Amino acid sequence: MHSFRLGDFTVDPAAGEMVGPAGREQLDPKVMQVLVVLAKHAGNVVARHELLETAWPGVVVGDDVVSRCVYQLRRHLRRAGGDERYAALVETLPKRGYRLNCEPAKATQQAPASVTAPTRTRTRRALAAGIAVLLVAVPASWLLWRTDYFWKDPLAHARFTRVTDFEGVAPSVAISRDGTHLAFLASHDGRLDVWIGRTPAGEFRNLTRGRVPGIDIPVRSLGFTPDGLQVTVWSRMVDARGAESIQTWAVPSIGGTPHPYLRDAAEVDWSRDGTRMVYHPAAPGDPLFVTDANRTNGRQIYIAPRGVHCHFPVWAPDDRFIYFVQGRPPDDMDIWRISPAGGEPERITFHASRVSYPVFLDRTTLLYLATAEDGSGPWLHGMDIERRTAHRIGPGLEQYTSLGASADGRRLAATVATSRTSLWRVPVRDRVATEADAKRIPLPATGGRSPRLGRGYLLFVPGDGSAIRRLTTADGKSTELWNGRRDRLAAGPAIDPTTQRIAFSVAEAGKTRLKVMNADGTGLRTLAASLQVKGAPAWSPDGRSIVIAADQGKDTRLFKVPVDGTPVVPFAADYSRDAAWSPDGRLLVFNGADVGPTFSVEAMSEDGRSRALPDIVLPRGARRLVFLPEGDALVVLKGAAHDRNFWLVDLQTGSKRQLTAFSPGFAIGDFDVSADGREIVFDQLRQEPDVVRIDLAQR
Repeated sequence: MHSFRLGDFTVDPAAGEMVGPAGREQLDPKVMQVLVVLAKHAGNVVARHELLETAWPGVVVGDDVVSRCVYQLRRHLRRAGGDERYAALVETLPKRGYRLNCEPAKATQQAPASVTAPTRTRTRRALAAGIAVLLVAVPASWLLWRTDYFWKDPLAHARFTRVTDFEGVAPSVAISRDGTHLAFLASHDGRLDVWIGRTPAGEFRNLTRGRVPGIDIPVRSLGFTPDGLQVTVWSRMVDARGAESIQTWAVPSIGGTPHPYLRDAAEVDWSRDGTRMVYHPAAPGDPLFVTDANRTNGRQIYIAPRGVHCHFPVWAPDDRFIYFVQGRPPDDMDIWRISPAGGEPERITFHASRVSYPVFLDRTTLLYLATAEDGSGPWLHGMDIERRTAHRIGPGLEQYTSLGASADGRRLAATVATSRTSLWRVPVRDRVATEADAKRIPLPATGGRSPRLGRGYLLFVPGDGSAIRRLTTADGKSTELWNGRRDRLAAGPAIDPTTQRIAFSVAEAGKTRLKVMNADGTGLRTLAASLQVKGAPAWSPDGRSIVIAADQGKDTRLFKVPVDGTPVVPFAADYSRDAAWSPDGRLLVFNGADVGPTFSVEAMSEDGRSRALPDIVLPRGARRLVFLPEGDALVVLKGAAHDRNFWLVDLQTGSKRQLTAFSPGFAIGDFDVSADGREIVFDQLRQEPDVVRIDLAQR
């Protein structure tokens, strides 16, 4: 097909290019095919099955591949156009298909001049001019409306007030419907408790005082009942056998004795009329239940596919829909909505990132948190749900970690965090190590995370994820090996045990790609460019291949990527990611699908056959697995997100031994083990959140 004009864009299907006002974009072949089909039918609805039949003829694929192509197409339009409005040219029509709200440019035809009387001529010219103005103005106004040209930042002229000034604030906040009370979690008195105070006075008191066991913050933990008389909080307990249970507790907002409120239920939200609740138990697929306010007649309205999670359910202001975050945690989530009566959910956003805390300001204005393509954030976003164009809003570079809104949308409560990362080392001993045994590793001012031990050096990633640096053990000299400028690492790097080459995954131009370079930073190249990789890479012990997960339609699976450029080989049939090879290359362990707040560790032999392991269940987010040199044990992280420690798991017997006992709040993210197994290097993420009250200007 020859190149053609599409509004402000020139599209060349043969070259796979699209050129717009802000630059040139290279489109994947399938994305280009989708664009060509939509362009041929510009202004009309193209059904999803038509796109599948045209772009994937004779191939059995899931409907999700169309959504992904449309999502990538919107990104290309936004970047090539230089404005968020261009992304909205591709419109999603629920249960119908997609429509491109733009037509290819057409030659303008001018009517021959009239030879009648001057007055008649002037009249006809004026009439023609008026009609021309209408023909231009009406479609232009419609297009401006559809592309969200008239969007206004709801936080413009808002007043931001920091209401806390002490340590231990956690990323969880709630505000009463009338906006008069604000609650948050904090460990200011030594353990995680619910704190509450009136706004705008800002005088807070400890509401639970250690009387609610197992308060946790994996997702939204706090809420007010519709009348504001009680605060609810999520609790998670683990018994002696390792079995987990969750329940929602409630405590009077004026003070009193906490009591169980909903058993086996989390993330409760009430309809605006106060007659119904939505919640989910800790079960595979996070099934959503709707029940009346008296907690009877509960009915399941939705359950996600295996490995997919549903969080942050919230009722729309008119109670017609329940909005929730769905996807594969932590970094492939988006906002969906579903009728309280059940049915198929409808996707609202297309970030495919860490999306959380949706709240409504009014019937059409949705706010939420989401990380950017490069992994930075979370940032505050806003959207008109009728036009569905995402806008990053709010002043400065504040990283928001939780969000709540009053019923009238006039007041928000949020936690805003300053994150700092540092590297530490702790010895592996027969006794349990404490913080006194851990030593901080001196680093440049940028901080560091994701440490990896090489021969005589330590690799690390600066706090913003934009580079890979090497710290020489002998002299402590730091050298930059790679800098992505605007791109960010998607996970920690991996070092080839044979040649010390470095493999890493990078989020760039809307894709996450696998890259390899030499130990000194030279020879950078991309492997398996067609793969949309996920998680961290793992070198085979012989250095000939890399195992890494990649998205495949609706699932994420491990693939073996040969370094010599030969074809990629699928290595697992089910959901799998973040693998680690045993030193002898005979066993590959990896993360299975998340089930509730946990996942199981699974294994395969070198030829891809499943291998039995003792029952190893780890908390979500603790994905890193490292073998000891002998290959008979794994070092893992166990515990809640804010209170994790290192454990040793024997792969023959399943026995577990605690290696460290750090105090709560010593948050560990990523780590590595020395070649002799005597030392662990790890990063500590220290977040210093503050609770902020945001009073919106009159709208």
